[in-house]
Amino acid sequence: MPVIRTERLTKNYGTSPALVDLDLEVEKGEVFGYLGPNGSGKTTTIRILLGLVGADAGQVRVLGAPVPHGLPGVVGSVGALVETPQLFPSFSGRRNLQILATLASLPVDRVDELLDLVGLADRADDRVKGYSLGMRQRLAIAAAMLKSPELLILDEPTNGLDPAGMVEVRELIRRLGSDGRTTVFLSSHLLAEVQAVCDAVTILGRGRLVASGPVDEVLSMAGTQAQLAVRLDDPERAVGVLAAGGVSATRTAADRLLVASGSGAAVNALLGAQGLWASEITPVRPDLERAFLELTGPPRDPPQGPDPAEATR
Repeated sequence: MPVIRTERLTKNYGTSPALVDLDLEVEKGEVFGYLGPNGSGKTTTIRILLGLVGADAGQVRVLGAPVPHGLPGVVGSVGALVETPQLFPSFSGRRNLQILATLASLPVDRVDELLDLVGLADRADDRVKGYSLGMRQRLAIAAAMLKSPELLILDEPTNGLDPAGMVEVRELIRRLGSDGRTTVFLSSHLLAEVQAVCDAVTILGRGRLVASGPVDEVLSMAGTQAQLAVRLDDPERAVGVLAAGGVSATRTAADRLLVASGSGAAVNALLGAQGLWASEITPVRPDLERAFLELTGPPRDPPQGPDPAEATR
C-alpha cells in the first residue's frame, strides 16, 4: 500500500479552487518531490495530509489510515516540517532536541544520534541563536526525526536559505532517503532541488496534477530529450553536414552548436567524414525546468486563418 494516497482530492477557499480532483500516490522508501509554483496547492495538500485543514471532497490515506479520522493512529510515525521552525534561540541545539523529546514523550537518547545525522554534532552545545539559517533548518529536520518516522514531510525546507544552506539541507535529504527506511515527501518550487534528490515527482499547476512519475519519465512526458553541446571551428558548415545526415543542430556561439539528438560517436563520425573535427562533445542533461515550463506553460493559440471580413475587402 502506498505511504500516501489521495483520490479526487478537492479543496476550495471560497470560490477559489486550491486542489481539483488530485490523485496522488507516494510509494514506501522513496524521496518524492511535490513540485509547483507558489500558490499551486502544495501547502494545502500538506495541511490536509496532516489533518490541519479538511478537504471538501475526495479520499486521503496516510500510512494506510484514512484522514482525518484514522490519523491519530499513525501520526506517531509521521514527522513534519511545515513553514518556519520554532526553536529556543538561547538554548543549545542539543538542549532544544532534549526539550522537544521530553515534551513529546520520546526517547531522549536519540538526540546525539540525530545531531550526528544532520551534521551538527560538533556544534551541538552552541546556542541556536549563533546558528546559520541552514544549521537551524537542519536542527528542525532533526526535531522532525525524533519520532523515527516512517514518513517525513518537508514543506519548502530550503526556502530563504543562501546557496550554502541549500546545499547543506539538500545533502541531508539525500542521506535521509538513501537507506529506504524513511519515505521523504519534499514540497518545493525549486526545480533543481527536486531533480537533485528525488526518485519520483508530481508537478502541480493551479491545484491540478500536471504530470507524475519517476523523474526520467516526467522529463520524457515533456518531450525533453538529452542533447549534445559540440565545439568546433566551423559550426555553420557543421549544421548543414549534420542536417544531411538526419541530425538536427543549431548554432549557439561562434564555435559551438547544440545537437538535438544522436549519440556523440554518431555525431563525431558524420562530422569527421566531411573533415570537421570536434574539440569537445558534451552531453546536456535534460532538466526539470524545461519540462516544467513545457508541461505547465499556457496553451498555445491555434494558428488563425485570414479574417473573413478582410477577405471580402
